[in-house]
Amino acid sequence: MKQRILVVGAGFGGVWSALSAARLLDRHDRHDVEISVLAPQAELRIRPRFYEPDVHTMAAPLGSLFDAVGVKFVQGSASSIDVDNKRVGYVDGFGAQGTLGYDRLVLAAGSQLVRPDLEGMIEHAFDVDEIEQATRLEAHIKSLKNLPDSPARNTVVVAGGGFTGIETATEMPARLRAVLGEDAGIRVIVVDRGPQIGAALGDGIRPSIVEASEHLGIEWILNASVESVDATGVTLSSGQRIESHTVIWTVGFRASPLTQQVPATRDRQGRLHVDANLKVLGQNDIFASGDVAYAATDTLGNYAVMSCQHAIALGRYAGNNVAADLLGVAPMAYSQPKYVTCLDLGAWGAVYTEGWDRQLKLVGQEAKELKTQINTVWIYPPAADRATALAAADPLIPVA
Repeated sequence: MKQRILVVGAGFGGVWSALSAARLLDRHDRHDVEISVLAPQAELRIRPRFYEPDVHTMAAPLGSLFDAVGVKFVQGSASSIDVDNKRVGYVDGFGAQGTLGYDRLVLAAGSQLVRPDLEGMIEHAFDVDEIEQATRLEAHIKSLKNLPDSPARNTVVVAGGGFTGIETATEMPARLRAVLGEDAGIRVIVVDRGPQIGAALGDGIRPSIVEASEHLGIEWILNASVESVDATGVTLSSGQRIESHTVIWTVGFRASPLTQQVPATRDRQGRLHVDANLKVLGQNDIFASGDVAYAATDTLGNYAVMSCQHAIALGRYAGNNVAADLLGVAPMAYSQPKYVTCLDLGAWGAVYTEGWDRQLKLVGQEAKELKTQINTVWIYPPAADRATALAAADPLIPVA
């Protein structure tokens, strides 16, 4: 009977875990291990691009790729993890329940935006977390042209001035003008709790955010938060009222709730603590990858963040090591000491930094060209060719 590796999730962490596991099995000429990926769709959704227009095109099919490397795809949403009996429960596309057994599990179920329990948040706010929600926002933006000209129609409020909020806000002027016309009196307002524009991203990157905001006409309301949302606007904690038909929530990410079903230590975002080989601490048969893993990137006290930059590398190491664990060969300790930031700033350009202290390297058009290369080429899965795909899954290939 074949041994079974089960990967839960087909995001960056899950896809690269499956490919890397297949790579190590191939290198050892082992055909007695089955790799399965459980996910709602056989596609890699390019989540870092969901702030852009044409979001419905931002998914890469995985069926042919998995076939090429011998990975079995199971369509369904994981609902439970039975650690004692090594089984994962799931619900398929028709609502039927099923279970999958495993000898080794890679949990790569990703993260999700958690909206606060504020009045009107569920009914009236938008987000760009999932492709369905980003598509809903895009349809809404296109429908604005059918409304009479008004401050509410022409105003977008972005709640949160972190990475996602900034990229969403700086892309918005062009998106609005494409729908409402160049002469429309548009406003894009970022509401952020921080004391300075882009405070969370540090001094090196902040001047570029300030300059881009001024160039694009983006307004910032600092030391503020959203109190409630309704059909015609948003009320802030200060009592200030902003008329807007488009409020976009961008803050509050947590690891998949599935991590709660694994008896283990978690960080404040719900991520599972793992050892150097990405095995969940206290669990012999479970590895974590991508946004559900709280993993040290180096020996200096830095930890992976919820980004494709780290998820791709985490996947390559987790997949290699889960297969190594079954085969009884030496694992590879996860290491990703290089950290970069490439922040899209809309029509103004972009900004690229290196290091955890974000040392400025590229600004404006040069950085924009790099960001475009990252978003349209580097983060996509490899071609559905066995040799090419397996070679691409080598953990030693640098991601950044």
